[in-house]
Amino acid sequence: MSFLRSLLILGRVSNLPTVWSNCLAGWWLGGGGMTEKLPFLVVGATFLYVAGMFLNDACDAAFDREYRLERPIPSGAISLRLVWVLGMAWAILGAAALFFAGPVTGALGLVLVFCILLYDAIHKRFAFAPVLMAACRFFLYVCAASTGVRRVTGGSLWCGLALGAYIVGLSYLARRESTRGAMRYWPIGLLAAPIVLALILNAGSYRENALLLSAVMALWALKSMRYFLWSPEPDIGRTVSGLLAGIVFVDWLAMADAPRQFGVIFLGLFAAALLLQRFVPAT
Repeated sequence: MSFLRSLLILGRVSNLPTVWSNCLAGWWLGGGGMTEKLPFLVVGATFLYVAGMFLNDACDAAFDREYRLERPIPSGAISLRLVWVLGMAWAILGAAALFFAGPVTGALGLVLVFCILLYDAIHKRFAFAPVLMAACRFFLYVCAASTGVRRVTGGSLWCGLALGAYIVGLSYLARRESTRGAMRYWPIGLLAAPIVLALILNAGSYRENALLLSAVMALWALKSMRYFLWSPEPDIGRTVSGLLAGIVFVDWLAMADAPRQFGVIFLGLFAAALLLQRFVPAT
């Protein structure tokens, strides 16, 4: 059980519902349809996310031995060599699954793999690493959109960029857990990018949905931020965990023009993310 838990922690599996909501939103923005491709998309995205998290810990092994001894590798729960092997295996399987969804999806998946590997390799050394993290989620959106009947649309690109801005703000906060220095608050404003875009893109009968979902997302973001901004003992980890679960709301907002029945799926994914965070840390 200890070894299994180590695998779950390494894979940050509590964040997988946000990967699945990314897939759903990107697919819808690409025109939907061709549902036979969705299983390959979801499986491929899942494997690539887990691969990225495994390889992240493998690359951070030296750092974790000095600052985070509770992580699976420095604690001795699993060997560094095995983490490398499993991480690369997940990456290969994930890329292969995306090719089963189509050659375009597979090719875009290789770009996603490159972004994941680059982020894992350099994120501790460069301040712009949150942009690379955002690029990973952006290209996941693009991969998902390529499985739709209209392929990669302008809407999928814009929504992917808005999600990327949200990820930059979130990742900046996450980096404060392990780095020191003066706190800059402007990146936090990037969390509002999906709301701004939704209010621009959605007009007419879709405006009501966009306003409602924007309010839901904003309230959750503020609730998450209070553990950091308005608490006598700031808890960045709890804020970041909440904002990570909030990615589901970002994706739901990107689908403001979708039938409301999809709301059941997004609420289920959000609940799953919160539930899994009780057993497996999100960061």
